[in-house]
Amino acid sequence: MKNELDSRFLLAVFEKIREHGKLVDGVYSLEGVKAFTDHDGYTLFIEDAHVKLRYGFHNQYHFDYEKEEHLQQFHKKLETISKIEDE
Repeated sequence: MKNELDSRFLLAVFEKIREHGKLVDGVYSLEGVKAFTDHDGYTLFIEDAHVKLRYGFHNQYHFDYEKEEHLQQFHKKLETISKIEDE
């Protein structure tokens, strides 16, 4: 996951969080995961308590985390969110 990030998967998860999450002060939250954009909407941020993901222009991304297990747990949360059915 560290070197390969499926941009379509990530964008779909971001949209699920927006569609099904709770919005507070410009930040959507769902299943312990927060999602928001910068002021111009070009950079997406998806994060939980241990992992921060910044995804931007030209599919560039950066993970910030301390332990590999946190990244694995974060990925599992994103997988769970991706399976939420649209209404």
